[in-house]
This record gives sequence, C-alpha cells and structure tokens, in this order.
Amino acid sequence: MSAPARVLVFDDDETIRLAVVLALRADGFVAEGAPDGTDLTERLEKFRPDLVVLDWMMPGPSGIRLLPVVRAAADTAVIMLTARDEVDDRLRGFAEGADDYVVKPFTMAELVARTGAVLRRRGRLPQTVSVGDLVVDADAATAHRAGTLLDLTATEFRLLRLLVESRGRTLSKAQILTQVWGYDDYDVNLVEVHVSALRRKMETQGPRLVHTVRGLGYRLSERS
Repeated sequence: MSAPARVLVFDDDETIRLAVVLALRADGFVAEGAPDGTDLTERLEKFRPDLVVLDWMMPGPSGIRLLPVVRAAADTAVIMLTARDEVDDRLRGFAEGADDYVVKPFTMAELVARTGAVLRRRGRLPQTVSVGDLVVDADAATAHRAGTLLDLTATEFRLLRLLVESRGRTLSKAQILTQVWGYDDYDVNLVEVHVSALRRKMETQGPRLVHTVRGLGYRLSERS
C-alpha cells in the first residue's frame, strides 16, 4: 500500500488553517500548516508535500507571489485559497501554475474533495475508488455496481465521481453545481433531476447509496 498523500497548508488565519489541517487528516492525508511563507523552501524540502494549499493574501509575500517559488522548488500540486473571486484573479492564479482555486467562504468537504481530485489527476491517489459494491474508475470514466457496468451520461459520471470523492460528507446543491457544472447560478432543480436519474440507474443493482440530507444536500454512504 502506498503512503498517504502529504498536504502543506499556508494560511495566516489560524482558525481556518487548523480546521483545514484537521479535515485533511480526518480524510487520511498527512497534513501540516504554516501561517506564512517564512522559510518556504526549507519547509518544502523537509515536508515534501504532494500538494500545497496556498492562501492568496498572507503577511509578507502573498500566496500569488509564492506560487512560482513553490512550483520551482518542488514537484507539487497547488490549490489557491482566497476570497478573490474575479475571473481575472482566477486566470492569473492558473497562469502562475495553480492546479485549482477554492474561493472563501468554503466548506471543508469541498476543499477535501478538490484536494483528492487534484491529486488523483496527478496520479498520486488511486484512480479506482470503491464504496460497498460500487466501483468508480476515474481513469476509464466507468462505474460498476455489483459487477454490472452502469450506463451513465458524462454529467452523471461527474456527479457520481464527486459524491464518491466526498463520500460520507454532505454536499449542498450549490457545491454540486459549482463542481459538476462549473457555476453556482443554475437552477438547483438541475441537481435534483440528475441525482434522481443517477439513483434510478444505481438502485437497479443494489440498495440506495446516494442519500438526501434534508435541508442540506446529498451524501454518498452505505448507511442512510
């Protein structure tokens, strides 16, 4: 079995930093935090992260200024964490080498899911994930239930993959819209329609795995 992926979190807000570190550890990652970019190169060499969560605005050099340093110093993925949500800001972050971008305020479930997705794309996490008799292969873009291939549309597969990567956590409809469709200003009925279609296909082969959490959203779990 391969060693757990390692994540280094930079954020000057101690409450946010500790919450992120604890959430990542709870999901099986090895995680540490730092309040700023002091001794950045030394931290990277010592901790050897697979992914860095980098706050855009910090005392001293900002996260966006540190981003090229991180990319040059280590073969690591980077998720920018910031309250700056303008398109130009996002484009600048991606141009500097960010792998993903999480806008504050955010939920820990979203950040952990995006961390897993980035690491999976980079081959640091297994492409195949199992939940009970459900097996999702991100590389082949296939899903099997009780050994039977599920006939999913591309959108249904993206939805299922997100739920699997966030298994055990509740995702709001807005989070699902953002991560599956890329925007959060669509009608939330779009999520309901696709969840219903996904459930119908999955439940022909076994009991319900995608549960409604009333007033909050949806959760994939073997337990209701």
